[in-house]
Amino acid sequence: MRVRVATTAFGTITAFGVLALPACSADTTEAKPAAASSSSSIEGPVTDGQTAAPLTSAELEKRLLDVSDLGNGYTPKPEQSAQHDDVTVLGCPGLNDLGGDAATGGSLDFARQAKATFTYNGSSSSKVSEELYSDAPAKLSAGASQIYDAMTGCPEYQVLVGGSAIDITTQKIPAPQLGAERWSQLMTFSVGGRDTVMKQSAIRDDSVLVIVSGSPALVDRHIGKALAKAATR
Repeated sequence: MRVRVATTAFGTITAFGVLALPACSADTTEAKPAAASSSSSIEGPVTDGQTAAPLTSAELEKRLLDVSDLGNGYTPKPEQSAQHDDVTVLGCPGLNDLGGDAATGGSLDFARQAKATFTYNGSSSSKVSEELYSDAPAKLSAGASQIYDAMTGCPEYQVLVGGSAIDITTQKIPAPQLGAERWSQLMTFSVGGRDTVMKQSAIRDDSVLVIVSGSPALVDRHIGKALAKAATR
């Protein structure tokens, strides 16, 4: 299946906007992430006990992590203009069934969103991205579950983008026990004989969905504080 998705000069395919595909090996300077408890995607009606109104994009922008939250060594990475390239997804019927940009995770239909990306110690292979979405809890739950179930349902598949073949393996992993719902996956991208490992964790708390992606140790280090700041009422 051939679809149109946004890619940057660094070869990024969007999956919640943050499936990073840097042409370098994964960072190994951080400490090993601590073991997390079991992952969870709650079935049935979403009932959080307290339902806040969705936040505006401007409000979400104020709740993104910044360098003062992250600590020393972090530098904001400016957003790049997106280019649209033809992308072919091979070997993953679940992604194909979603159709269009959703096949690579680019169709979360939440109008209220904000994003920030940071590098650590100036290394392009050691970075962390945060995305915030806000909508009705049931809509956030359904959208996140659909994408994660499709992506982790294919242990191995291939993406052809810009003339390059990218082999992708995915693994559903334990998610931190935070918020009302949570999802987490570990992804390995193989390009030209080099592997890049990326972790992605998503936490829904009422009407806010927090997604942190990047170097596994950095995701583990910052997912809790990202949720705490984003879900403040």
